[in-house]
Amino acid sequence: MNVGCIPKKLMHQAALLGEAMRDSHGFGWRPKNQETEEAVVRDSVVHNWEAMVEKVQSHIKMANFNYRVNLRQKKVNYINAYAEFVDTHTVKATDKNGVVTNYTSDKFLIATGERPRYPDIPGAKEYAISSDDLFSLPYSPGKTVVVGASYVALECAGFLKGMGLDVTVLVRSILLRGFDQDIAEKIGHNMAEDGTTFIRPSVPTRVEQLEAATDSSPGRLRIHGKSTDTGKEFYVDCNTVLFAIGRDPCTNNIGLDKAGVNVDAKTGKIPVNVREETNVPNIYAVGDILQNRLELTPVAIEAGRLLMQRVFGGQTRLCDYTYAATTVFTPIEYGCVGYSEEKAVAVFGQENVDVYHQGFRPYEWALTPRSVNACWAKLVVLVNENERVVGFHYLGPNAGEVTQFAALAVKLGCKKEDLDHLIGIHPTSAETFNSLNISKSSGLDPNQLKSCCG
Repeated sequence: MNVGCIPKKLMHQAALLGEAMRDSHGFGWRPKNQETEEAVVRDSVVHNWEAMVEKVQSHIKMANFNYRVNLRQKKVNYINAYAEFVDTHTVKATDKNGVVTNYTSDKFLIATGERPRYPDIPGAKEYAISSDDLFSLPYSPGKTVVVGASYVALECAGFLKGMGLDVTVLVRSILLRGFDQDIAEKIGHNMAEDGTTFIRPSVPTRVEQLEAATDSSPGRLRIHGKSTDTGKEFYVDCNTVLFAIGRDPCTNNIGLDKAGVNVDAKTGKIPVNVREETNVPNIYAVGDILQNRLELTPVAIEAGRLLMQRVFGGQTRLCDYTYAATTVFTPIEYGCVGYSEEKAVAVFGQENVDVYHQGFRPYEWALTPRSVNACWAKLVVLVNENERVVGFHYLGPNAGEVTQFAALAVKLGCKKEDLDHLIGIHPTSAETFNSLNISKSSGLDPNQLKSCCG
């Protein structure tokens, strides 16, 4: 809510609206007194960063207030304090005034989340920001260098470019690690075509300040880096450096050692079993701090809800971490559920996996100059199980809305033929999945020279 999904989606929407206004001239829209397409494209779309941030932060404050009201109505005692375990049944909480209160309980749930990571290079913490800072930045970040290739990195780079800013992305190796790499590379290609500069493979080496920031200006920075292929050094002058290289779990300094809770020495994350139980019987954990679990807000919410139903309600249902859907809100959105092609091959074997895929252009873009094959539909199926769908991947507009109920079909074990016989809604992008007929095993070209609906 504060520095994640909600402000990200609002800023992504701001960028989409700007893109829609730029596309609108193809559908006959003209600002008054600007009758030529050149004038429309050049002059009609200007973004006000300060106005957007003010609205976003107001929305977040109102939502926070509503959350507190709801907690109070549910008779949940909200305590704003720093908690540390004293032993397996006691935590001490220190409030902002230094007042310490001990709380004892039969059961504890750890859900402390993560915080942005900074690289151990000169100037990183002194001069750069994270996505947490970006969402409340009081001035436009100006020319921005984003370091990282996570979904956070590409989402931030995408909406900043959509707002008309100059954006460069430093990528150490691959894009969107853990996601389907076919789609990840298409996202990178689309963003590059739209003007985002990628420097890969590369790593930053230091950040220096050329001009100090003020209350209304980001100042000027220079980020130095080197190619991990050739070792060649380079630098980029910019106004803002944003690190999005991952997040570290908030498991240090909360007394887990005193409670006897095991923590992975390398990742700092907490190993749990399928019931979200730690090695200590009365202590549970959910969310991004879990070892080898999806780092998604709805996943944490569902895991917590099911945990409470098991602990207090006599239920048995476990959280399904395999078929949890998600969307990456890059300029062209990417929705997926289940296995990536790479993971499916690793788990089920190359001989048991096939892929159906196709490029398309949504009808929303038919009267614009956008690329015919910028969007993509992809299904990962198991040939030894009558082509059961184990991976759904959609790159296109409204990816979250398209993927949400596709996830239910995948979760319930749908086959490729089930989608073939489903009558699609015409004309939509989602109906592309009802007519996928090009498999990777066929060797045919999946690029289309037409829109999604023919």
